[in-house]
Amino acid sequence: MDFENKNNYAYIDNTNLYKGCESEGFKLDYVKFRRHLKEKYDVKVAYIFIGFVPGNEEMYKQFQEWGYTIIFKPTIPNQEEIKGNCDAEMVLYAVKDFYEKRYDKAILVTSDGDFACLVKFLIKNDAVSILLSPRSGKKCSSLLRKSGVKLTFLNQIKSKIEYIKTKNSH
Repeated sequence: MDFENKNNYAYIDNTNLYKGCESEGFKLDYVKFRRHLKEKYDVKVAYIFIGFVPGNEEMYKQFQEWGYTIIFKPTIPNQEEIKGNCDAEMVLYAVKDFYEKRYDKAILVTSDGDFACLVKFLIKNDAVSILLSPRSGKKCSSLLRKSGVKLTFLNQIKSKIEYIKTKNSH
């Protein structure tokens, strides 16, 4: 598929992205990942859906400097972890932007089967180009794998997006 000169948007499930890459044994370099989205898929806007945690403002500022548009969800602390489920917001933004004709194609970044309904909607409307899954193989939801969407597992492009610590690392 030709992605050049398109107005493509990415919709990124950040918790799934971060934890998925971690479970695959590597740390994501968000700067390299944003560059990859731009160069490979001509992504103009990269929404990153994330739970707002007080004290992380510097990290959020960095995301913006790296070229992401942050969509926050209030978080709910519980005993094990902080919960900030952004699934509904991600679906809402992707569908709203579709109807407002803001993008040519959507690039989805998740392994979560809760997004299968969004994938089906975007396929039906010829509005999705690819799903980038942080989890490989059967660890990616079978609902997504069976949806018919073009699928790339991020571990397949790990060399392009992995964080490698150096003296001048961000």
